[in-house]
Amino acid sequence: MKVILQQDVKGQGKKGQMVEVSDGYGRNFLLPRKLAVEATAENVNTMKMQEKARKARQAEEKAQAEATAERLERCQVKISAKAGQGSRLFGSVTSKEIAQALKEQQQMDVNKSKIVLPEPIKSFGSFEVKCKLGYEVTGTIHVLVIEEK
Repeated sequence: MKVILQQDVKGQGKKGQMVEVSDGYGRNFLLPRKLAVEATAENVNTMKMQEKARKARQAEEKAQAEATAERLERCQVKISAKAGQGSRLFGSVTSKEIAQALKEQQQMDVNKSKIVLPEPIKSFGSFEVKCKLGYEVTGTIHVLVIEEK
């Protein structure tokens, strides 16, 4: 019996896959629990349409991520912070502060979890911070930390 999985089923396959299962397993387990539907011509066509829509959505999201990465390359974010002794910062500049500054200064909404800081910034100067935007697209944020007056 051929079925189209509606959810991931351990040992059978992932959601949206068409798999061959025994008649009893399909009729008595998968179909009653709505884990799969029978692979009729109509259901196969629906599965192909959903797959096509999913691929189009992913392509659009990747293009959006690439456009965001390109905008990030061209802009600089200025963050002012209080100074301590020897021109060191009180505290540090975190990814949350960088995300807020991007939103305020450049009107770009980047989630703080996508900003990759190996360690918080604890001194003044210019820094390049990586930003993972998804779909293997990475951007660079130019951060300038200046002294607050």
